Amino acid sequence: MLPNTGKLAGCTLFITGASRGIGKAIALKAARDGANIVIAAKTAEPHPKLPGTIYTAAEEIEAAGGRALPCIVNVRQEEQIISAVEKAVKTFGGIDILVNNASAISLTGTLETETKKVNLMMDVNVRGTYLTSKACLPYLRKSKNPHILNLSPPMNMKPIWFKNHCAYTISKYGMSMCVLGMAEEFKGEVAVNALWPKTAIHTAAMDMLGGSGIEKQCRKTDIIADAAYCILTKPKSFTGNFIIDEVLLREEGVKDFDVYAIAPGHPLMPDFFLDAETDMTESHGASQASDGAKANKESAPAGPVAETFRLIQGELNKEMVKSTQGVFQFELSGDEGGTWYLDLKTSSGSAGFGKPPAAADVVMSMSSGDFVKMFTGKLKPTMAFMSGKLRIKGNMALAVKLEKMLTQFNAKL
Repeated sequence: MLPNTGKLAGCTLFITGASRGIGKAIALKAARDGANIVIAAKTAEPHPKLPGTIYTAAEEIEAAGGRALPCIVNVRQEEQIISAVEKAVKTFGGIDILVNNASAISLTGTLETETKKVNLMMDVNVRGTYLTSKACLPYLRKSKNPHILNLSPPMNMKPIWFKNHCAYTISKYGMSMCVLGMAEEFKGEVAVNALWPKTAIHTAAMDMLGGSGIEKQCRKTDIIADAAYCILTKPKSFTGNFIIDEVLLREEGVKDFDVYAIAPGHPLMPDFFLDAETDMTESHGASQASDGAKANKESAPAGPVAETFRLIQGELNKEMVKSTQGVFQFELSGDEGGTWYLDLKTSSGSAGFGKPPAAADVVMSMSSGDFVKMFTGKLKPTMAFMSGKLRIKGNMALAVKLEKMLTQFNAKL
């Protein structure tokens, strides 16, 4: 882990959403230097499902060596933002750093996303980030080394990142566009950067999204806190960057990333918007798949793969299709090489040899032998992916759904 340097001693950080998760982790890291932390979050009373309030966070921050100012702030309410900024300046004499961490998420398609959810994501993620930055900037400009850090992704404009959760993507990219614009607008005065995790981070929100057991595929919030600390201690000339936590920490000399893992050695889930990261450098024969597909276009090869697909076809039902809503294409190399598919989007589903009847949401490339092992429970998909035996392109959320569904197939195959 990245050690503290003391560089943030006496600095005042205004952090939105700092009562729990990533925001609190960044606050605690800075507090160990003796920083002042403004906890700008809306949880004043304990939440039935989510741990922590602005007051419990304040206790932890002060125990870690910092000074805390808990402020009730819903970033949808401009007057609450302005009031908290004024309190911060009155209490600590100014603001040196703003961390825009507050965020709302709904991973739903256009027709499934209620208007109130659209409004929530746009209000919190885009408008909240913009208005909080606007309120803090007059004070940041007076600081010796001011920073704005947005917890938002690099802007990957591939359609796959829009098609499944358009409203959420627009809202997160809105935060990133604030970085793009403000970094240029305030160049030389205030550093403005974005930070995003390479892998899923274990938070209460991740538990709600991924369900039981998801934490094993995640890293601790400490990795984001260490990366944020590294950015915030750089000079203000370091600006306009879209930073991935692991990439930055490797550059800083960190070599042991197991310390950040919830379950060291367990395969990790890649985060959203980083599809370039999903292509493993070692293909393990997958490059032969396209040739295999051409050679076997006319008739399906016989063998274990064909038998696996026959058994899968027998297990498909409308409920499975309804809960998955995805088309999977398999580019296999080896004895039964070629293109195979699993359609869990239309009618009662179908599986077999050849191109899928509808455009694939996920394309998986691997050897025929590893495919059979994967579908019979002898090879876990995450293990295959992390070792380079499996290459995935497309919707990673659907790929994770398929992994969960394999447990149903494994018993029958």
